[in-house]
Amino acid sequence: MIVDDSPVARQVLSRMLGAHSEFEVVHLAGNAQEALDALATIPVDIVLLDVEMPGVTGLDALPEILSRGKGARVLVVSSACDEGAEAAVKALALGAADTLPKPGTGRFAGRFSEELAERLRRIGPATRAGQLQPVDSLRLRPASEGRLACLALGASTGGLHAVTGILKALPAMIGAPILVTQHLPAVFMPFFARQIESACGRTTRVAEQGLVLQPEEVVLAPGNAHLGLEQQGSRVLVRLETAAMPSGCLPSVDVMLAAAGEIFGRGALGVVLSGMGRDGLEGARRLVERSGTIFAQDRATSAVWGMPRAVAEAGLASAVLPPADLARRITARIEGATWK
Repeated sequence: MIVDDSPVARQVLSRMLGAHSEFEVVHLAGNAQEALDALATIPVDIVLLDVEMPGVTGLDALPEILSRGKGARVLVVSSACDEGAEAAVKALALGAADTLPKPGTGRFAGRFSEELAERLRRIGPATRAGQLQPVDSLRLRPASEGRLACLALGASTGGLHAVTGILKALPAMIGAPILVTQHLPAVFMPFFARQIESACGRTTRVAEQGLVLQPEEVVLAPGNAHLGLEQQGSRVLVRLETAAMPSGCLPSVDVMLAAAGEIFGRGALGVVLSGMGRDGLEGARRLVERSGTIFAQDRATSAVWGMPRAVAEAGLASAVLPPADLARRITARIEGATWK
């Protein structure tokens, strides 16, 4: 479904997708309300959503579109989502699978068409009932019962919404620092930090060399370095690294999880959320080798079930659940309760 108030944009996007046999445009909507009405009867895998529209904006309508879409993913295609734009971070935090800057209507051509098709392939079709791998078919590890000493969240495509959702659901006091590696360009990180502070009420810092970890504070991997750690006496400090990783990601979830396991051992809890590829797999393995615990997001709620799938199918995860249930598992660990 294409949702854009510009008839020219709707026609051009539709023509671009029509050039690929793998895509079918099932509906064109001129505003958010038309899209919401259509979703009641038309099954959709992906919604291409503009931001700036008269009446209800794309961002205002995004949560309801996701709710009515029954598993449909949203790709926000808008000039408001140029690199570094706060609207892009807000869209991802609200649950968009990805964003793509839209060129002026007179410049739809060439590279944009290729990039649009690639983003859609990356997101893939919606996951609906009956298509899910049962969790009991995965090999789940026993979770550590040790006191939580560090929580590390790793995510990529579609994961920002899960990150903020988990952080919002946690108790105000967890007694541990929170590390986050989210694949985003460096220019987005200040907006991401503000988004977390606004949504979760937690002090949030973009990692700098030598920053001392503090309980309750969120530390974000910068967009141009891995989030490593080192211990100096009783303090744990950030150590930024830029070495190339097998996953090709910078920052890499592997580095953060491995560092958390090395420093905090049994007290480390890593969570691998929605994202393409296998970043986080090797870090999760090293964290588990140090007696830490790994959780993974389930397929149904992941925009892209790549990173969590790799961890789950390797038998490294102690739980494979939606973000809301993962937050409850983390809370139970903090409170020393038995989660059911």
